[in-house]
Amino acid sequence: MSENQAITITEPAQAYLAELLKKQDSDDVAVRVFILDAGTPKAETCISFCRPGEEKESDVVQECAGFRAYVDEPSVPFLEDAVVDYAKDAMGGQLTIKAPNSRLPKITEDSSIADRVNYVLYNEINPGLAAHGGNVSLEELYEDNIAVLRFGGGCQGCGMVDVTLKQGVEKTLLEQIPQLKEVRDVTDHSQRENAYFK
Repeated sequence: MSENQAITITEPAQAYLAELLKKQDSDDVAVRVFILDAGTPKAETCISFCRPGEEKESDVVQECAGFRAYVDEPSVPFLEDAVVDYAKDAMGGQLTIKAPNSRLPKITEDSSIADRVNYVLYNEINPGLAAHGGNVSLEELYEDNIAVLRFGGGCQGCGMVDVTLKQGVEKTLLEQIPQLKEVRDVTDHSQRENAYFK
């Protein structure tokens, strides 16, 4: 794999994709490779058509046999060791994408605060909560660097969720991500400006 290749596309996969692209209504149709929800347990690696004008300046361009692949730049770190392959079978054949690093958050100095929060949640906090059947995810990150978290699984309805949030999750996040100002639960009832009962 050369330095500018973000993903390995095997020869059978290139031949299959080239055939698919020939059937399109435009000559310069390429493919786009990207990951939805990269770095999370819901990560899904996708290949779609990329019509002329749909490519982005930040895309990593990969020349293939008979076509170009545009790899979505934010997805590149998650596509490390990824392989697109095509195998013929009794039904005709199947395109497969294996991206073993798609669900692992990758953190660099340039990573956003949201990426850093997700990294800490998935690697340090959720493994501990999983023992109790719980999990926590980033619901929203406000512009003033306030993270809003959603507790799920066994955490929902647990009377200790406030303690877990304050003493465990919040403390860990604030220590590891100095830019973060505050951590709240999505059901935080301390914001009572609009509450009916005060």
